[in-house]
Amino acid sequence: MMVTFVSQCEKNALKKTRRVLDAFANRIGDNTWQTVITQDGLDTVKKMLRKTASRSTAVSCHWIRSRARSQFLWVVGNKSKFNLEGVVPVNRTEKGLLNSEFESDWKYLPLIKSLAAMAALLHDWGKASLLFQEKLNPEIKNKHKGDPLRHEWISCLLFNHFVTTQINSKQDTTWLKSIIEHGIDEQHFNTNNLKQDKPLSNLPTAAALISWLIVSHHRLPLPKEASLCKQQREQTNADLNSLLSKITAEWGYENRFEDYQTLLTRCFKFPKGLLSDSRCWISELKRCAKDLSHHLPMLEQAMNDGGWRLVLHHARLSLMLGDHYYSSQANDVQWKTDSELYANTDPSSKELKQKLDEHLVNVAQVTVNTVKLLPFFESEPLKATELTELAPKANTPKIFRWQDKAVRCVTQWREETEDKSQGYFVVNMASTGCGKTIANAKVMQAISEDGESLRFILALGLRTLTLQTGDEYKERLKLKDRDLAVLIGSKAIYELHQSGKKIDKDEVESESAELGSESLESLQDEGDEVHWQGVLPEEELTTVLTKEKDRKLLYAPVLTCTIDHIMAATETKRGGRYILPCLRLMSSDLVIDEIDDFIGDDLIAIGRLVHLAGMLGRKVMISSATITPDLAVGLYNAYRQGWAIFAASRDRSTNVNCVLIDEFNTECHFVGSHDDDVPNYTRIHEAFVSKRVGKLKQQDARRKAEIIPCNKESSLDIKSEYFETVKQAVLEKHTQHFTLENEHQIHVSFGVVRVANIKPCVELTQYLLSSEWPQDTEIRCMAYHSQQVLLLRHVQEKHLDEVLKRKEKDGESPLAFDNEVIRGHFASCKAKNLIFILVATPVEEVGRDHDFDWAVLEPSSFRSMIQMAGRVRRHRQGEVASPNIGLMQYNLKGFKGTEERVFNYPGYETDSSTTLQTHDLKKLVDEKALLHSVNAIARIQKRPELLPHQNLADLEHYATAKTLGTTQINQPIASTSRKNRFSRNRRVINPASNWSEHLHGHIHGYWWLTALPQYFKRFRKSMPSVQLYLVKQRHGLAFCIREDGGNFSSVEAKLDIEHQALPSEQQQKLWLQRDYETLLSQFSTESKSEYLTSIKYGEVSVIETDGIQKYSYNDQLGLVKVK
Repeated sequence: MMVTFVSQCEKNALKKTRRVLDAFANRIGDNTWQTVITQDGLDTVKKMLRKTASRSTAVSCHWIRSRARSQFLWVVGNKSKFNLEGVVPVNRTEKGLLNSEFESDWKYLPLIKSLAAMAALLHDWGKASLLFQEKLNPEIKNKHKGDPLRHEWISCLLFNHFVTTQINSKQDTTWLKSIIEHGIDEQHFNTNNLKQDKPLSNLPTAAALISWLIVSHHRLPLPKEASLCKQQREQTNADLNSLLSKITAEWGYENRFEDYQTLLTRCFKFPKGLLSDSRCWISELKRCAKDLSHHLPMLEQAMNDGGWRLVLHHARLSLMLGDHYYSSQANDVQWKTDSELYANTDPSSKELKQKLDEHLVNVAQVTVNTVKLLPFFESEPLKATELTELAPKANTPKIFRWQDKAVRCVTQWREETEDKSQGYFVVNMASTGCGKTIANAKVMQAISEDGESLRFILALGLRTLTLQTGDEYKERLKLKDRDLAVLIGSKAIYELHQSGKKIDKDEVESESAELGSESLESLQDEGDEVHWQGVLPEEELTTVLTKEKDRKLLYAPVLTCTIDHIMAATETKRGGRYILPCLRLMSSDLVIDEIDDFIGDDLIAIGRLVHLAGMLGRKVMISSATITPDLAVGLYNAYRQGWAIFAASRDRSTNVNCVLIDEFNTECHFVGSHDDDVPNYTRIHEAFVSKRVGKLKQQDARRKAEIIPCNKESSLDIKSEYFETVKQAVLEKHTQHFTLENEHQIHVSFGVVRVANIKPCVELTQYLLSSEWPQDTEIRCMAYHSQQVLLLRHVQEKHLDEVLKRKEKDGESPLAFDNEVIRGHFASCKAKNLIFILVATPVEEVGRDHDFDWAVLEPSSFRSMIQMAGRVRRHRQGEVASPNIGLMQYNLKGFKGTEERVFNYPGYETDSSTTLQTHDLKKLVDEKALLHSVNAIARIQKRPELLPHQNLADLEHYATAKTLGTTQINQPIASTSRKNRFSRNRRVINPASNWSEHLHGHIHGYWWLTALPQYFKRFRKSMPSVQLYLVKQRHGLAFCIREDGGNFSSVEAKLDIEHQALPSEQQQKLWLQRDYETLLSQFSTESKSEYLTSIKYGEVSVIETDGIQKYSYNDQLGLVKVK
């Protein structure tokens, strides 16, 4: 192919570009090249240009197709230098701006800079104490267990003392003027008066915000005692001071060890002074004080319009990033100071490293530089372009054509909108199997700034689903490795996918605290793997993000990740793990796929993330076929409040573009960001769903359900009687929904039995394997749950994915019939009927593209029924004549009848307010409607009058509304003080409503200034689990735990694990036989022993409990607790 390169580069980029292009092509003009080149060669040229690209780079490439036609291929660098056809403009007009183009609408950037700089100069002031200096001194060997008061609390006390001892301490101008004129005068410091309980209270506005930045630069305030945390549940905050007045040293800033009283006095002794003799530090303080005093009117404005919350967010992030960066640097050997105070020690040698004034001044400098980079973090990172696969195509299958219709509707709406900088909240409710995941990418492209590129985060709940989606984007959208990054947090799972007592870290003092450098801790979990093969540009971001892995997470245009990684932006209570997700979210729109997979407290945490995305000015999309009305309204409420803060800080419109999409229709609406606008959104959503329901009722009933009676009549024990009922239901469903295998003339069906929990899942599997079946019937059974060794589960899931992708049309033979394992079963089967049964826990409900002929379900919730129904005839069209889903009349706990609440773990029946009057499914669901068709109507549309104690679907609507606080939105505004300066955040939750129990309470009431929201409603809060490894040792296999030093020790005796082989008659009925030792051998090479393979791929998580425990293990059934 012959190509032409055109360069419009400027400055140093021109030299770099010429150096690359001269090596590959002939220069035919000053800035034009031409050559004949292969596609691989052209890809290499593009990669090398991207490697050195900066904002001054602009190179286009044109393919000469014929004498009369050329095709514009791509641009590296500044795309504004060319039009859509690659033509260079011959003239341009410019509009003069006071600031640079990046800073033009960042009106509060100077304020962020001033507050962050002042906080940076004071953040470690408390390290001047005698106790801290003794801790750093390598000559003092007798180290204490922990500081009685943390250094940031001492810093806060010193700052409070300085502010409150001024003549007029209620005005920021007073203490700022004092610094400007006199600096810090130690002679007026009475360190005996430092012991104040509430140093953040009753301060003037700027001082209050700076105090919070100081005290939170390592950890958000959070009481150590659970009782003190619980006391806050009923508390309200009328204003900022109300919240700050609650914070004492007990909120995570004291360590009451045995030597507390002995060491406490040394926290208030400063024999080497308070840095007043450091001319450089005093000079910087004066300069920053002068700067901040100029911006006090801007602070007043931010407090009035609500923008202060975003100001504080950016200031803290910049301070922590600056502290993290400079703490990782060596000391400045040229630093000259008379001070003998130190800030930290070298982590390897333990020798004293940076002087305290050096540290404070340089952290302030890096912090200011970071603030200046914030506009670049928002707008500079790479976008995916040249997305030809997203364009409409004439041969698109009918079932997917709705995607392009949705894009056309959104594009037209956007073109007709004058202000294109408004927020977007998108809800995609298209049915299962219609291609929502691809549609999400198309819509995100349509609402991108230029309408042509992609830069977003796709967050999913499961690692397997994340990997599958990454594959789908590469295959269907033709995204290149440079455009897509996949982050799942497990290198072992990623590699397998490519081949075919838990301790709360927030409660543990890190080793780096002993070095005086908690900011040295990594910005990511060390186990995180970012799989991206793009090129990192040489840009300003490299100055503060020193690790390549960190920059990869930020730069990749499309990031597909498990939601846990991006949730760190709002879930981190201490340390800097929230910084990278926040920076990523600043520049990326957010798509949360299968949002309906999350329930309960997880929804509150996700709501906090959606609020942050809105506050950072990003667009948000949620996607699922079964989004409930309250879920949509609750997350819209979170987004619009976040967007209102962003709009105030950037002088943007407060309107939000609300888009609703399904396979039938797409609607776009303007909705405001005030409380009064929420009912308007609710009406829009209800009207859209009403139309959707009408369309769903017209569709063929691909799934119908009947309730399987559960009667206690036989002589069997209760559990066996329940399992026997399941077995009879399996036989009936097979008889009604089999496929004839022509070669052997066998009636074959693939079905799933859904069981709520792991132990009964394994017990039912063993029951089915050991049962007597009719003479004309054979079964092949498999247990599928989460407590299976990773390598064995990978092989299992790979097989299921191959066999259960049923996309054949009527009359066609399933592809599964050609599978080697399945054909082996056909050959060995001596009966007329062969039933393949997958006994699965809720791991089968989401993330698997499986298609079964029938299902028998143990009920946990209406939601889980709909999710599992989506796995029946998933890809096959046409109405079924008889029910292909059997719903057990009771779940196993309900059948036993010994518990008050049985639709829980999993389920919504969690407390007295959500307890059902009966657990008989016949009385809890509309059986007539299910017999007609199983669909999501009862879930996506609420009845006018809910009966949450008598109806399963109503219970879920009630519980979701309660969790997201949709009934709390229009609470009255509490009275406030301090001249109404905190108007946007002065609302308090009705005292009758516990703020910690719903999302609306977490967003309001100033609690976000603490870690209490994360404490009360932590994301993925579950039973503590322990990671085990099935390790190949000399004497055989043993379950081990990895110790702190990296060694593995056996827990076989401690957990009383019994390795049980299945009887031969049961083995013959297995669907898929797996042998762990054989697989270890297959996955090992000469350079990689079976031992190393086992510690990498042999992991399994189990719930850690107290008391006597007993486990059973089998390669086919997994690791199961039997006592």
